Amino acid sequence: MAQINKFELAKKLKGFNTLKMIESALNLDRTKAIYLIHKLRKEGYVKTKYLSSKKRIYYISPKNVLKGTSYTEVINKQSPIKIMETDEYNIYGREVSIEEALIYALNKRSVRYTVALLGLFRKITSWSKLYNIAKKDNLIREVVALYDVARKILPKLKRMPKRFRNLAKPKKNESYKYIIDGFKSMNFEDIEKKWKVYIPLNWDDLSEYEGVNK
Repeated sequence: MAQINKFELAKKLKGFNTLKMIESALNLDRTKAIYLIHKLRKEGYVKTKYLSSKKRIYYISPKNVLKGTSYTEVINKQSPIKIMETDEYNIYGREVSIEEALIYALNKRSVRYTVALLGLFRKITSWSKLYNIAKKDNLIREVVALYDVARKILPKLKRMPKRFRNLAKPKKNESYKYIIDGFKSMNFEDIEKKWKVYIPLNWDDLSEYEGVNK
């Protein structure tokens, strides 16, 4: 194989690629495509990711050499439910906390992100930090409502502090809130009623969590 300009290749292949996509884009056979990925990864241009189907894909970008971490990477590392990352918003110079990743997922207003964030409740190390971040984004009720959903599928889940739950209680005159506009649950109406938050999930959405069979 001729001398490889790895930076230019990283720019050309920027984004998500399967092995077959790389073969096609560069007119390479499988062996040479694998060799190329190896070379690009060695220079820091490649991050390997997995779809929910366990299929391997390669996220290639010149920015990967900066060693930034995206919120979605943290979610995929800590939650059993994996997300297909569609942006390259990275944080540099510090670690991204589980608490930040959970609120990021909630703010995505997506069923897939909402399902994935339930698994993050197992990894919370600072409930006060989670509360403060949720308060900043006016998401306290949503967080507590989703925690109650998580309790139904995650055994031995850490108990949320009473103070957190008490501060989340809706007032009588407060209206219901949507996590995703127009989405309500047919299975978690009790949680919706308690926190005045519509849950955009049903049991079928949680089937990827081990042991869920409702």
